[in-house]
Amino acid sequence: MTRTTAKSWFWRGARDSLPFIFVAGPFGLLFGVLAAEAGLDLTMIFTFSMTVFAGSAQFAALQLLREDAPTLIILASALAVNLRVAMYSASLTPYLGGAPLWQRALAAYFTVDQSYSLSIVKFETEPAMTVPQRMAYFFGTSALIAPLWYTATLVGAVMGSQIPDSWALDFALPIAFLAMIGPMLRTPAHIAAALVSIVVAILAVGIPYNLGLLVAGAAAMMTGAQVELMLKRRGLFS
Repeated sequence: MTRTTAKSWFWRGARDSLPFIFVAGPFGLLFGVLAAEAGLDLTMIFTFSMTVFAGSAQFAALQLLREDAPTLIILASALAVNLRVAMYSASLTPYLGGAPLWQRALAAYFTVDQSYSLSIVKFETEPAMTVPQRMAYFFGTSALIAPLWYTATLVGAVMGSQIPDSWALDFALPIAFLAMIGPMLRTPAHIAAALVSIVVAILAVGIPYNLGLLVAGAAAMMTGAQVELMLKRRGLFS
């Protein structure tokens, strides 16, 4: 019975991820195009997407590669962009921490913005879900998106400059993050962190190698933590 129920939650996760197809596809195509223009061959592009599987970090690293940035800067920037995944992991641990080690290891690989945002909302609104059901739902959220991402990056690499500029594939990135971040701004700490990140990122735009993003990310995390602590002290946040 548990197996059947878990299977139904898997397909719910896949169904809920459907809107992200319209973002992951163009996003992947764009990465493939830019990676090919940067001189990466098909094997390198596919390996990049398979091993990193983090669109924003891939774009950050690729842009720095195109600018001939030092390797240390590239690694630090990609790591900083992906630091949010560590917070995602900590947030998911109370819900998925009881799963077998191999499942948690696989879940770590598939923990990205879309799988986290869908899963955390579902887990919070469906507290009666069992660990197998939660894990099934989590994997379901990547069942369509992950293969699409791999395929789209290869298609983009092969098509290259044949994709017309009028498709505006680069617009997929801000749309994706707006769609995911908007519903998650549920507390004053979230809102404060978002506002600080925007302001600092704009002010630090002139820092070389996109290091302004590191500064903005650090400032946002510190702001969110301080606002949350302040509200807890005042008894306004539990």
